[in-house]
Amino acid sequence: MVMKLCQNVLALAMVLLCSCMYAGVTFGQKTDTAAKGVRPKNNNIFQFAINAVTRSHADSASIAVVLNTKSELPFIPYQGKVIRHIYVKQYGFERAFTDTSRVLDRNKGARLLNSLHHNTRDWVIRNNLFIGENTPLNAYKLADNERYLRSLEFIQDARILVSQAEEAPDSVDLFVITKDLFSISGELNDVGTHNYKGNISDANALGMGQKIQFTSSLETNRKPGFGYGVLYTKNNIANSFINLTLYYTNINNDLNSGAQDEHAKYITLQRPLYSQYSHLAGAVTLGNFEAFNTYRIPDSLFYKYEYSVHDAWIGYNLGIQHTGLTSARDRRFISMRYLKNHFIQTPYQVGNKYIFKFNDREALLGQFTFFKQDFYKTNYIYGFGTTEDVPYGYNIAITGGWYRQLHLSRPYAGVNANWYVATGKQDFIQYFIRSGAFLGNGSLQDASVLVGTSLFSRLFIYDGLKIRQFLNLSYTKQFNRVGIDPLRIDNIFGIRYFSSDSVLGNQRISLHTETSFFTRYKLLGFKFAPFSFADFSLITPEQEPFSKSALFYSLGGGVRTRNENFVFGTIELRIAYFPRKANQNESFKITTNIDLQFKYNNNYVQAPDIVQLNTDNNQVFSQ
Repeated sequence: MVMKLCQNVLALAMVLLCSCMYAGVTFGQKTDTAAKGVRPKNNNIFQFAINAVTRSHADSASIAVVLNTKSELPFIPYQGKVIRHIYVKQYGFERAFTDTSRVLDRNKGARLLNSLHHNTRDWVIRNNLFIGENTPLNAYKLADNERYLRSLEFIQDARILVSQAEEAPDSVDLFVITKDLFSISGELNDVGTHNYKGNISDANALGMGQKIQFTSSLETNRKPGFGYGVLYTKNNIANSFINLTLYYTNINNDLNSGAQDEHAKYITLQRPLYSQYSHLAGAVTLGNFEAFNTYRIPDSLFYKYEYSVHDAWIGYNLGIQHTGLTSARDRRFISMRYLKNHFIQTPYQVGNKYIFKFNDREALLGQFTFFKQDFYKTNYIYGFGTTEDVPYGYNIAITGGWYRQLHLSRPYAGVNANWYVATGKQDFIQYFIRSGAFLGNGSLQDASVLVGTSLFSRLFIYDGLKIRQFLNLSYTKQFNRVGIDPLRIDNIFGIRYFSSDSVLGNQRISLHTETSFFTRYKLLGFKFAPFSFADFSLITPEQEPFSKSALFYSLGGGVRTRNENFVFGTIELRIAYFPRKANQNESFKITTNIDLQFKYNNNYVQAPDIVQLNTDNNQVFSQ
């Protein structure tokens, strides 16, 4: 464990070292100079941009340290006015995002970053706008577009500002303000005398909204010892909002043990429902996956397999109304999906057993989604000061269709309902319920229900320290399990980083609590957030009464750090104590994650699917 810890610390140190060239940006609130009779300065990047075009000398206060406002509020006073011109302004590393008076290019590191970085081209920003000139302004659509820009992997933050045209009272000009992330990143982990794994990528190659990533791995106990992976993605092809992904690797994690012995290749074309005012969404994925015994383990232990994936779905947004704040914004989205996972070769250890991940699967599913979802602009939830978009409203998806797993061919019906609440005291709450069942032999099979709630507390501030509390409580129950996997606790609905997958059951009650402390201190541009956590999960084995339930829990803490100007994710050092180990070898676990991607799941709709009980892809809390 000491050797592993040293390797992780080395990897963490290397990531920190790469930032030595750049000093981070301090976010703060400035005083209004107009009140003191002093000639106003353009301390705010947004006012600076507007002044650069209009030559106005009006002053305004800078953006506050803490954000918490409905995304559409700044645009509502201009509802219905005609958009006359749209200006695009971008800032690189020579200026702070919230303070243009602070010039950073005197710093050698900032100059070096600017020389290595390609600013996002104006046409890329404009291609990602779904608002246009000579059209009426819609406050909710404008807020949607601002949020969508922030969701792009290569953009640090974005604002759309409205300026009243003095000579035309019924017209406005828009200023789209963006700042890039430094898009070149790398990762090095699992470093030893005989092995390593790392990658290097550019999330915005040539400033054209395209990502190129190369991953390599070397292990002397693997034949061949060297492995690699290549990834290419293109954002918004030809202004169609279709994203392309191409991927090939011979070190993919396999389905059995997670070892890097799978060869994978796939192509994906995806068009998300990028706005509640867009019509079409869907995706197509074609892929092939095959496991090779590169670690030379005995044939009796190696799960040899090969399977292909054909997956396509399409949906249409019904009843869109574009005008008026009082117009109905409740959306109805209808979609259809066809999925086929075909095993060309099945592990002989599996045979005809019902093991979900190793079974042939084919499905034809339809879904009807009701949603009304808007967003708050806030910060200091997962990020360290940049804008984060938190949903409020509801999303209810009703799914039905036909599903075949191995020899089981059955109709299916399910519901996935989520309600997002932003309270007057600035707490963010999600309530969710998911339930589904198959019909087989005249009775319900593989029926399930999952209910729960998540809470992000308001931001508490004490002497400059910002504190945020997170809670998650869930209850899951399975009935008449036939083909679906049993409940586990080594996931987000149980105990995170719990390495045992042998703790199984048909009933689970879990509680997760975590407290994050966002400090004022920085090192080489990295901000720090210590945290403490506790996970509890009570699981009832199948065919056993509730009194036979087993309680597992973990306690611990750690620290997260991130430089918000870089594209790579949050760095986390976590220490966890597991009093009850199951088949784990260690009571204490120390983990270092170099590229955690914390985010909200703020998609309006998803591909039709059956209810998932051991994974989560539509909670507010996701990782």
